[in-house]
Formats: sequence, structure tokens, C-alpha cells
Amino acid sequence: METVIALWRACDLVRPWNDPHKDIQRKLEVGRELFLVGEEDGRVVAAAMGGYEGHRGWVNYLAVHPAYRRHGYGRALMQALEEKLLALGCPKLNLQVRESNTAVIQFYEALGYGNDHVVSFGKRLIADD
Repeated sequence: METVIALWRACDLVRPWNDPHKDIQRKLEVGRELFLVGEEDGRVVAAAMGGYEGHRGWVNYLAVHPAYRRHGYGRALMQALEEKLLALGCPKLNLQVRESNTAVIQFYEALGYGNDHVVSFGKRLIADD
């Protein structure tokens, strides 16, 4: 768990309003087969959490350590999640990217993802403080 959280921190994915320990624990309780971790020489270099509620699939926390980017880890994780979700009957995969993260937007566009031109809303039901 700590190595994945360190990876998320290295990729600037952790936010004060989300406790990464709780996020991982929740994922391990629901759909743990969609929590993927990539290693090289015993070191965690990539990770992603997928989800599916019967209507749409989601990808959260896709991270590749900066020193291991452009080696195919992100593409491999996305392909594995797509295959796992397709096997579950998932018709569409969604993800969210901060508008300022242009490099990641280009990465997803290169994988065939497009901007759905929607506004994302959220409401916290359980505070992680």
C-alpha cells in the first residue's frame, strides 16, 4: 500500500480531501481485481484503479513513475483494464483528467479516448479527514 501511495505522490495525484489509504482500502473491498500494479525489478512503477457499476467503467489514479514514463506501462495498464472491463460487459470507459494536465490528455487521446464535453460534479458522502 505504501509503495503505491508513494507512486501517487510522485505523480502528484494525492489531494488533501482524499485519504489514499482509505481509497486503497475501499478499492480492495470492491472490485479488487480492477486494482492493477506494475512492477519492474521488484519496484512499483505503475498503478491504476478501475471500477464498474453496471453502466459505465471508470479509471482512477492511473500513475506511472516519472522515471518510467514512455516505456509502455500506462498503455499496458489501460489495455488490461479495458480487457477486464469488456469481459464484465462494460460498454464504455470514463475517466477524468485535470484540464491543465495537457500531457496526460494527449496520452489518452493517443489511446483513442475523446473529450465527452461534460461537466463533472461531485459530492462528498464520507469525509476522509
